[in-house]
Amino acid sequence: MQFKNPELLYALFLLLIPIIVHLFQLRKFQKEYFTNVDVLKKVQLQTRKSATIKKWLILLTRLLLLAAIIIAFAQPYTSKIKAFNTSKQTVIYLDNSFSLQAKGAKGPLLKRAIQDLIQTLPENQNLSIVTNTETYLNTTIKAIKNDLLQLNYSSNQLSYNAALLKAKKTFNNQDNTVKNLIFISDFQQKNTDFTIKKDTNLTVNLVQLKPESISNISIDSLYISKQTANNIELSVILKTNSTSKITLPVSIYNNDNLLSKATVDLNQKASTVFTIPNDQVTKGKITIEDTQLQFDNSLYFNINSPSKINVLAISNTNDTYLSRIFTEDEFIFTTKTTNTLDYSLFDSQNLVVINEIEALPESLTTALKAFTDQRGSVVFIPNTNGNLNNYNTFLQRFNFAPFSAINANQKRITTINYAHPLYANGVFEKRVDNFQYPKVERYFPQINLKATPILQFEDNKSFLSQNQSLYVFSAPINTDNSNFKNINLIVPTFYNIAKQSLNTTTLYYTIGQNTSYDVATNLQQDAVLTLVNGKDKIIPEQYYFNNKVLIKTNDIPELAGIYDIKDKTKILQNVSYNYNRTESNLNYLNLDNFNNATVSNSITTVFENINNDTKVNELWKWFVILGLVLLILEMLILKYFK
Repeated sequence: MQFKNPELLYALFLLLIPIIVHLFQLRKFQKEYFTNVDVLKKVQLQTRKSATIKKWLILLTRLLLLAAIIIAFAQPYTSKIKAFNTSKQTVIYLDNSFSLQAKGAKGPLLKRAIQDLIQTLPENQNLSIVTNTETYLNTTIKAIKNDLLQLNYSSNQLSYNAALLKAKKTFNNQDNTVKNLIFISDFQQKNTDFTIKKDTNLTVNLVQLKPESISNISIDSLYISKQTANNIELSVILKTNSTSKITLPVSIYNNDNLLSKATVDLNQKASTVFTIPNDQVTKGKITIEDTQLQFDNSLYFNINSPSKINVLAISNTNDTYLSRIFTEDEFIFTTKTTNTLDYSLFDSQNLVVINEIEALPESLTTALKAFTDQRGSVVFIPNTNGNLNNYNTFLQRFNFAPFSAINANQKRITTINYAHPLYANGVFEKRVDNFQYPKVERYFPQINLKATPILQFEDNKSFLSQNQSLYVFSAPINTDNSNFKNINLIVPTFYNIAKQSLNTTTLYYTIGQNTSYDVATNLQQDAVLTLVNGKDKIIPEQYYFNNKVLIKTNDIPELAGIYDIKDKTKILQNVSYNYNRTESNLNYLNLDNFNNATVSNSITTVFENINNDTKVNELWKWFVILGLVLLILEMLILKYFK
């Protein structure tokens, strides 16, 4: 029992006064003698005993009456907390990630949770609510009811530790505050751990919302499995966590026009292939029908008309092999000699190939460095008669190790870096250990400490290496010095170097992941590119270079779909964004033995427990009633006790 006004309890010491008065108030009895002494003596003894008992009873009732009145004015109460000396603060974290689309007993988990909060909490109770995307500070359910009912699912889910930290930051730092954090989520398994540290000033209540079924089907991914001159084969990967076999229709659309439909027998994982004409799909969508989660039932993609890549070769020798690789359908290939070269051409190029020129003047080195600073790529192929000092000055400007004097010993190229981006995506069906090794007759020995080896000789020295946007061959590749031109490896090497010099958009990107791509365009001063999808208009992070714009995205856009990349009103190309599929797998954390928090599966139960913990049972009225009873008892004793 606690007291609102405990200082009044000092008045209980006043009860000593009537006790002292009673003890020192000595009454004397006068003796009277009668003839029948035995009878009178008996009556006298009985009278003295009755008077003493009556006097003690009256004293006791009066003391209890005064004590009851004093305690009633001190306002006693019972509570699990010092409720009159503390304020209360409630913060709710409401997980609105896509996994909360799962169906519970009364509908989607998130929508049901919102209804429970509205029905359970008093309309005017002060609280704060945070979600993955929104924060409502020091408000009431009545004030934000409409906002909660319209709360959308978010693709940007915070980790549980980050959500816990975000919720904790909304508490004030005042002392004597009862802090209750209600963490509402389905607690889907993530790649990061979820731990709650012990905090005596904070009570954490975990509410785990559970769906009726954990079976879900999702469109996992899409890729081009084969491409010919006329057709493209698109492979669609489907996944489910159900152990039973499912027959599912899959549809492909272009601009909302149905192109084709296939039926897939799905057992945990399956794929299907759609064959479409090369020039047919510009804004594509793959769809399935599944009643559990909705966000992963569609996958957007687009196939843009490829931007032609500008390639400039600086060569004083035969470079016809480059013109055969950089064909007109995909590249704009230009060749210049050192005498006819105009450095202003660099402003419109994506790739510059230094093809076995003997001398690199300082002005050319400076121009190439400025070109790479504008995100251009350079391929350097030395000449056996090249000026070593010129070469090393050039290499050192790009943080490459210098060449040593030319070595006339024949070397074979035996090692391929299959993990390098030039060869990682479909160049080799499998690793080749016994292919016809190309060889060189002479080369410039080089130990590259910072560069990444791509092709290496048998002694592990570099034949082709890369550091940022510079690719360096350590030997000439003309037919007099090497047979590298005669093997198939030369085509994917130069082709992919050129392709990566302009980072064009892929089929689609994932929202929430770091993404970057180039848009080939020449912007006017102060102009910006925008991403437009219907009424949604976004200005992404972007950097302008000579002939292209680098666009970077992460948390934007927030909605999946196909966006137009616009320069004012002109549509340059399209880009597709899809939601991350990590929440498609409905596996959940086991919170049974979770430390430093209470666990429940009902929002109503949690708030009932919190109200019980903070409930104040005021007892003063019972002491007033007790005082009245004692007063009546005293009156009865005075009137009827003889």
